[in-house]
Amino acid sequence: MAPEDHEGATSLLQSFERRFLAARALPSFPWQSLEEKLREPSGSELLLAILQKTVKHPVCVQHLPSVKYARCFLSKLIKKHEAVPTEPLDALYEALAEVLMAEESTQCHRSYLLPSGDSVTLSESTAIVSHGTTGLVTWDAALYLAEWAIENPAAFTDRTVLELGSGAGLTGLAICKACCPRAFIFSDCHGQVLEQLRGNVLLNGFPLDMHTPIDPSGPKVTVAELDWDKVTTSQLSAFQADVVIAADVLYCGEVTLSLVRVLKMLSHCQRNNAPDVYVAYTIRNQDTGKLFIKELDRTGIYWEEVPPHASKLFPYEEYSAIVILKLVLNGCHSV
Repeated sequence: MAPEDHEGATSLLQSFERRFLAARALPSFPWQSLEEKLREPSGSELLLAILQKTVKHPVCVQHLPSVKYARCFLSKLIKKHEAVPTEPLDALYEALAEVLMAEESTQCHRSYLLPSGDSVTLSESTAIVSHGTTGLVTWDAALYLAEWAIENPAAFTDRTVLELGSGAGLTGLAICKACCPRAFIFSDCHGQVLEQLRGNVLLNGFPLDMHTPIDPSGPKVTVAELDWDKVTTSQLSAFQADVVIAADVLYCGEVTLSLVRVLKMLSHCQRNNAPDVYVAYTIRNQDTGKLFIKELDRTGIYWEEVPPHASKLFPYEEYSAIVILKLVLNGCHSV
């Protein structure tokens, strides 16, 4: 195989691996590139490699994604293989038979590979919106902020980090595994989200206060119930956060106003040692983003857009317009 062909096959294999483990939508997979590769003599070899990097991947074997998802993926992979005049691959059909015998669940697993070789695995709802909240799934801005954090670990190393609206926990778990914070506080307000969040923290090997530490040198991890409309200055002050992050929490005007209220409170309760704040959001509605900026300006919170980072570690929609703002709370005034 020529060097450029080998490089292309490696890139294709990596794309299938990352997208399958994260259970991304099947149409987003590079199927056309696969079809071209399958016409080459090494096509069957590539298919077997894809099988090992997806349904046979050690992470997948331990934490299976949706059974329906795995079944649809294998069915499409087999269809692509059968479209090429070549010998059948028993391994593909055996893998499908195993999946067909598996029992479906209301929960699925998504896994995200880190540069260290470690991974973050999340148990998520198979429904996009479940139990009246959007916090049970991972959104693109959370992946984008996690990538930025991994590329900029100094912003979190040996610091106490408070995450507002942690959701399923992807960003915080990636920071805990890759950026060596001193302590990390996950927070949310919905009961179902908090229950799932605690489960995901434990699933990734981080003990909560009531559990025996697995790695005493790791960060102290806590999960806190935090209602932005009811939280008090004393509650926020008790966290003593050096860094505050939030991802994909600007989905409506009401929530946006509540977030700015919390940020203003943080500036007051830690006036002499205001935390660094990073807010990442996907621009789905121009009005929501404009409202956030308008309220920051009105409150006196200085902001600047963080330059796009170089690495793309996680699979998310490339057409998504995602922004990270760094906020400075020191100059915040009362309104």
